[in-house]
Amino acid sequence: MPDAVLSTDIDETPKKGELPRLHALRLAAEKARAAASRFDGGPAYILSADTVVGCGRRILPKPATADEVRACLEMLSGRRHQVITAVTLIAPSGRAVTRAALTRVSFRRLAAGEIASYAAGGEGLGKAGGYAIQGRAETFVRDIAGAYSTVVGLPLALTMGLLEGMGWRHG
Repeated sequence: MPDAVLSTDIDETPKKGELPRLHALRLAAEKARAAASRFDGGPAYILSADTVVGCGRRILPKPATADEVRACLEMLSGRRHQVITAVTLIAPSGRAVTRAALTRVSFRRLAAGEIASYAAGGEGLGKAGGYAIQGRAETFVRDIAGAYSTVVGLPLALTMGLLEGMGWRHG
């Protein structure tokens, strides 16, 4: 259980020509540095993550409107895409490590009505690619190759490996 949860306000706009994996890695590292600069509780493990949905070389947004959710789902309908979640861990020593996990997700072909209904429901707002797999959008998934937790937003096996590799001990 975390001792503190700090929100960070970083610019998440992709840089020109930035690919999905590099975008996720950069954002996770920037979030960790921003949190570390605000944390005044002494030595601590600081963990950050960012999830990016890529369709080919294109980075899909974290929609702010139902229309943007609809556009994302129309693009993903009947297609395979990648979900990359990058994790940065800063140890009490100050050493930082960033790694990424990738899961491939295939959506079945979605009907216009179900896209409209999902978009109107608000569940996809602020979510990478306009959907939350842990909610109603799980019904869109035809196939998944990789860790489900990567799509949710925190690849658990990767995170535990980083923590243990940086000296954290559970128990």
